[in-house]
Amino acid sequence: MTVEVFRALHRRPAPGDPLVLPGPWDAASARALEAAGFPALATPSAGVAASLGYEDGQTPADEVFAAVARIARAVDVPVSADVEGGYGIAPKELVERLLEAGAVGCNLEDSEGGVLKDPRRHADWLAEVRAAAGDRLFVNARIDTFIRGVAEPERAIGRAALYVAAGADCVYPIGAPVAVLPLLRAGIQGPVNVIAEVGEGPSPAELGERGATRITFGPYLQRRATEGIAALLR
Repeated sequence: MTVEVFRALHRRPAPGDPLVLPGPWDAASARALEAAGFPALATPSAGVAASLGYEDGQTPADEVFAAVARIARAVDVPVSADVEGGYGIAPKELVERLLEAGAVGCNLEDSEGGVLKDPRRHADWLAEVRAAAGDRLFVNARIDTFIRGVAEPERAIGRAALYVAAGADCVYPIGAPVAVLPLLRAGIQGPVNVIAEVGEGPSPAELGERGATRITFGPYLQRRATEGIAALLR
């Protein structure tokens, strides 16, 4: 499936109807999610890491791209790939490796080693990714302020403005409290990605009403699946 199809899915008909992108961690989970009717998928770095026997953030880049390729090959719906901070790979090579793996989009984080990157330098790097990708990739720029202890929504909104100006198609203020979503929505141009826990907290429709354009689940889907297997064997 093409990036144009994936982009079109972000043009939602109503606030209460956000795009729900569950996160497969391997080919089997990808096929199951496709069979459940989801129109696109978004790999979680933590889920893929767990499936390969690594801690989140410790998976070698080659193994990440190989996992993404297996997932994309297994389904006929668009797949976006979480490639963390880009693994130190130059923008042109990063784009080419994503495209070779069959991804139509990517998540890119703005912190490293638990520390927020300088937002202007990160915006410059995102602009290089966009220049290398042209219109071939949907870029979701993750904003890590909330998970790094910066609670002021204005800081996330300021980073979002820089990243959108650099060419990001969507921004992802991960860990943003539900109460601040309307403020983020009012201050951010373009689609906003919100993380949800499986079976807990507001529903995707409720998150959409509060400002989410799309919903992803980070590591929660893979963790719930693993817990379910363990429960069956007790």
